[in-house]
Amino acid sequence: MSIKQVRVSSQAKEQLIRLKVKTGIAQWNILCRWALCVSLAEPTPPTPINIQADSNVEMAWPVFGGNYHELFLALFKQRCVQDGLGTSDEVLRKQFQLHLHCGIGYLAAPNKLRSIADLVGLSLGEI
Repeated sequence: MSIKQVRVSSQAKEQLIRLKVKTGIAQWNILCRWALCVSLAEPTPPTPINIQADSNVEMAWPVFGGNYHELFLALFKQRCVQDGLGTSDEVLRKQFQLHLHCGIGYLAAPNKLRSIADLVGLSLGEI
């Protein structure tokens, strides 16, 4: 297992807090799963930037993925292979941080989501 802990930046924590209010989803891990999936659905890899995982929002990988943590890891590894990056532990950790933060930023963009209905609409391609 290459990803053991998930931790977000202070900025991502603030974005997640706003998403919790808008959607009514109280658990960090559920919002983070949505964010990862949104980023993985994008055709291009996220921009490589340095992310300071400096907040107190932290969870173990099995908590992040829940009952489907192995599926999330397999999907994520496939994306790394598809992007030509390989699946070394270092690549997986870095790319996961990039995808997670990219997805959180996307979901937290102004006027992107106003409610949980918008989140469902996004998953159905309606938004």
